Order: sequence, then C-alpha cells, then structure tokens
Amino acid sequence: MERKRTDCPALPPGWKKEEVIRKSGLSAGKSDVYYYSPTGKKFRSKPQLSRYLGNTVDLGCFDFRTGKMMPGKLQKNKQRLRHDPFGLSKWGGLRCKGGKPDLNTALPIRQTASIFKQPVTKVTSHPSNKVKTDLQRAIEQPRQLFWEKRLKGLRSSDVTEEVLRTMDLPKGLQSVGPDSSDDTLLSAIASALHMSSAPITGQTSVAAEKNPAIWLNTSQPLCKAFTVTDEHIREQELKVCQARRSLEEALMADGLARATENTRELLEGKTA
Repeated sequence: MERKRTDCPALPPGWKKEEVIRKSGLSAGKSDVYYYSPTGKKFRSKPQLSRYLGNTVDLGCFDFRTGKMMPGKLQKNKQRLRHDPFGLSKWGGLRCKGGKPDLNTALPIRQTASIFKQPVTKVTSHPSNKVKTDLQRAIEQPRQLFWEKRLKGLRSSDVTEEVLRTMDLPKGLQSVGPDSSDDTLLSAIASALHMSSAPITGQTSVAAEKNPAIWLNTSQPLCKAFTVTDEHIREQELKVCQARRSLEEALMADGLARATENTRELLEGKTA
C-alpha cells in the first residue's frame, strides 16, 4: 500500500489527511481516506469526525474524500431535500448517488446539536403538576390471580384431627384454570360464598376457558358458568329438611339421655 499524508487546511491546525492507495487485490487502484488529529487519533468516517469536533467546526459542506469545504455540495443537498424532503426515490427510499442506491445504513448526525453530555435538572414536584387517581382502584383492593391454588391439598378435619369425608360436587360444576382439582374448587366456592355477598355464577366468559390468565373474573371461583334450576333447588331443600330432621332427632335423643342420667344420679344419692 502507498500512503500519502498531507495537511488539511479545512480543519483546525495540526490535522492531517492520509490517503492509502491499494496496490493489489480486486480493489487495486482504489484509495481509503483517513484523518488524524493533532494528538494522533485516527478517524475513518465523517460521522466519527463530526462526533469528535462537535460544534467547533461546521462540517455540513465538508467533503471527506477530498478534505475540502464544498459549499456547492451543500446547496445541491438543500435543493434535493426541497424536492424530495423524505429522501424517497425509485429505489424504495434509498438515497441515490450516480444512479446507484446508497446502501449506507448509518444514522444521520445533526451537525448543530451538541453531542456532549449536558447537566439536566429533574423537577419531580411542581405546582402545575396534576396527578389523576382511579377512584375505583382506590376503593377496591386488587385480587390475586389463581389464589385458589393455595387451598390445594388442604383437608377439613374434626376436633380429633380426623379427616372428614370429602363432599361430592355436582356434575355441572367443572373447574377452569391451571391445575385445579375438585377439592380446590370446593374450597374456592365455599370461600366465595363466605367472603362475597354477590351471587356465585362461575366464569361467565367463554374466553376464560382458552386463556384464564387474561379473561378470568377474580371475584368468581375457578369453575365454568352453571345454571341452577328449580329441580336443583327442590333437591337441595329436601336435603336440608332431612339434615334438620336428623339433627332434631339427635338433639332429642341427647336430651332424653341427659334426663335419664340425671334421674339415676338423684336416685343413687337418695339411697346413699
């Protein structure tokens, strides 16, 4: 390679321009242009040069290949932008040079803007600032998604810590959501009946079956929508009547047993 280094009068004193001519290969005869600062720093492109010089030198009409200021080039660019402000052409938006598309993807650099970091003061409290609040969110506390999963594996027991028999759910109650079992669903329905005064309808949205993480109604248990008919109500009333009758018979038997025991104790006390 042949190297030629000369002074560059278009730049501040001390700047050097170097032209390297290739001697071999497919690109023989072509040359590469580099610039050197007074401190010896090397620059390979005009954007690097612009970032380094900043606002000290206006490089708007500076030709990186020749190292000269060319006002005519700047005037042509202004005319081209006036006719084509967005840089569109028959090449699909690529800038053209000599009838060929410019494939340079480097972002343009604004020459008038400072590239150096400037101190910025952030004002967080200002009299004119307004903060909007959502009244509904302020009143209602957010609900945790899939909180029913915490109830998985819990079994109810009596005072002797003996596990009670699990209740059987109707066939119409089907769970919705990830890893939801019948025990979890039963606990979720019981919690919803205890914690909320609203009617329990299940997940009424059909989209909750496809993606419960988005369309899930957190105020309802993790089950599909169900309908309670008059027949269901009559069956439940019959079960309640039978349970109350059994409880009444148990209370009457317990009362008679207590009365018999008290009578026996009185008779034993008199005979003693």
